[in-house]
Amino acid sequence: MESDFKLRAQGLTRDYAGTRAVDGVDIALAPGEILGLLGPNGAGKTTTLRMLAGTLAATAGTVTLAGHDLAGEPQRAKRHLGYLPERPPVYPELTVDEYLGFCARLHAVPRRQRREAIAAARADCGLEDTGRRLIGHLSKGYQQRVGIAQAIVHRPDVVILDEPTAGLDPNQLRGIRELIARLSRAHSVIISSHILSEIQATAARVVIMHQGRIVFDEPLGGTSAPVVEIALREAVTADSLTGLDGVAHATALDDHRWQLTPAPGCDIREMIAETAAGRGWGLLELGAARYSLEERFAALTSRDAPPREAAA
Repeated sequence: MESDFKLRAQGLTRDYAGTRAVDGVDIALAPGEILGLLGPNGAGKTTTLRMLAGTLAATAGTVTLAGHDLAGEPQRAKRHLGYLPERPPVYPELTVDEYLGFCARLHAVPRRQRREAIAAARADCGLEDTGRRLIGHLSKGYQQRVGIAQAIVHRPDVVILDEPTAGLDPNQLRGIRELIARLSRAHSVIISSHILSEIQATAARVVIMHQGRIVFDEPLGGTSAPVVEIALREAVTADSLTGLDGVAHATALDDHRWQLTPAPGCDIREMIAETAAGRGWGLLELGAARYSLEERFAALTSRDAPPREAAA
């Protein structure tokens, strides 16, 4: 049900100058969930997050936040959203409290509640003793904490963090990871990265994007359906395989061998055997295997394709 999700995106698409950068993305975020958005550089992660946050208009598709349509009710929807872009929007000449007070006003936190809201955001982000310090005098790790604090000062249902650990040293990384884990007690969180280990360390569920599309969406450590590997006598196209119900992605291993990734919750083995027989593909082998997330990521993002043209 729609009410079961704090955020839902359906068919989210973005075109740039005739090229499709994001193509039909569907995402649903449950209460208290930490979702990791993973993909190589250029996969469409930041464009997707900007559409989810309402800072970039979608060419097609819808986003709802706590039941409010982002395009139709932007002010109501954004009350339920906190966003940290890839470059934290902090002002080095302001103190931490001045900056968080400014952000609280932007988010329409009532005047009588602002002091408490600022103190709570600082406490949640480990900034208790920094209120009067200039942001420009803080380390990069603490500036990142300030960026996260501005995203939660108004107590949103959903927090979106774009590459929050980029450029941090190991100690700073550990601190931000622990902070993100604490956020899930009061917020649903989306965190993006192109570094697999960062997603594994923080998220409960991972979505992999490649060339503007979601090619993987599963819980970490879950009991997902196995990848299916097939060998066919006849040559077929990737489109003929991904057009089948339950097949999320098809990776060619050679001219006649394919690795098929099932959609979440689907076991496609029986369907593939029946389809291959019915279409005369000549099924020579069909097997199943489970791979580590690193292996799945490599397989799903290793092949390049020409830019997709936007629909006319």
